[in-house]
Amino acid sequence: MTPTPSRSRVTAVDTYDIRFPTSRELDGSDAMNPDPDYSAAYVVLRTDDPDGHEGHGFTFTIGRGNDVQVAAINALRHHVVGRPVDELCADPGSLNRDLVGDSQLRWLGPEKGVMHMAIGAVVNAVWDLAAKRAAKPLWRLLAEAEPEWLVSQIDFRYIADALTPEQALEILESGRRGATGRTARLLERGYPGYTTSPGWLGYSDEKLTRLARQAVADGFTQIKLKVGADLDDDIRRCRTAREVIGPDIRMAIDANQRWNVDEAIRWTRALADFDPYWVEEPTSPDDVLGHAAIRKDVAPVKVATGEHVQNRIVFKQLLQAGAIDVLQIDAARVGGVNENLAILLLAARFGVPVCPHAGGVGLCELVQHLSMFDYVAVTGTTDDRVIEYVDHLHDHFLDPVVIREGHYTAPAAPGFSAEMRPESITEFTYPDGEFWTKDLADRATAEPHTNGAAA
Repeated sequence: MTPTPSRSRVTAVDTYDIRFPTSRELDGSDAMNPDPDYSAAYVVLRTDDPDGHEGHGFTFTIGRGNDVQVAAINALRHHVVGRPVDELCADPGSLNRDLVGDSQLRWLGPEKGVMHMAIGAVVNAVWDLAAKRAAKPLWRLLAEAEPEWLVSQIDFRYIADALTPEQALEILESGRRGATGRTARLLERGYPGYTTSPGWLGYSDEKLTRLARQAVADGFTQIKLKVGADLDDDIRRCRTAREVIGPDIRMAIDANQRWNVDEAIRWTRALADFDPYWVEEPTSPDDVLGHAAIRKDVAPVKVATGEHVQNRIVFKQLLQAGAIDVLQIDAARVGGVNENLAILLLAARFGVPVCPHAGGVGLCELVQHLSMFDYVAVTGTTDDRVIEYVDHLHDHFLDPVVIREGHYTAPAAPGFSAEMRPESITEFTYPDGEFWTKDLADRATAEPHTNGAAA
């Protein structure tokens, strides 16, 4: 029996500038971002759906400028309000095409930067809504979808020289074989993760040692250290970490775009004695040929990048140029789920493993769904694939990630795991939330100084 279509529509697009004071403890600190305040430009799609479903999404920033990102999301409101919910959830790609194709807003990109991230936040909110209405976690909604429908959700413009719709369909049809068994294994074992929590650049050696030891005890088989500010410090920290974790645990290093190409080669070679598994973001994410040169000269250390790669086109070029060993999608950097589907399929086409970036508020919650879909319905493997994990701010989400023995537990709740707790939104909305109202008042009566996003 065909269900009766509803007449529900999107009635409002609400936005929030949410900031957390992570700079106070140097959580998230690296060579380029010494005092980040993890923040979310947060969006809620309100509907008159009789079941009360809403779509939640966000994009990640690190403090100042989060208001600019919220303003960009607000600029998309007219494309969303009034849309029939049935049509929107049946074809999220239709909204994606309208948002990317808005000729006046497109001039601000195209398909990159603040505007493209805003599109990603709204598109991800639609997928959250669609998964809730389907009563499935997003990874399962995607993994159980018909391959033809998934292909229809992808914009092949600018990437058809590397991945055609026919090739994408072939990958997805092949991925269906054995999917039931992989779903069972995923539910039983989870998806492997690695942790960056010991390695923030601002942490003391004592804290690095304690957290690295704890990571191994918790079952992680890979940790990551931030590097790039001072070579002598990096040598000391890498030596300390390697002594703690032993020779069998992988250790990645992450420069967060700090170096020129020649610096990246020289610095990575100087740390090679500590057997780094990959060097991440060794230079500008836009420098495709620079990554290729670095990869050639630092082997066998692998080269990884992606958290700041702005769209599927740059990912295509990195793959075509043989510039990376590891592709790092980010759930909130590009134009949302639709574009990440294209990137996952590009990676599968080139045989490059995907190890997502998730070092930010809510990013672990989101990207786990994409990796789990990739395992169940695209590549069929977790070999040399891990999802980044950081142990910050999960308690602010209704469906937070669960880590067991170094593995992400497969989410069971319907949706994209994007929904924040209402009390967290109330407390940490900037500048009028309860935390920031008090914090700014306290600062006004103290000596003025700058620190993080609230400055």
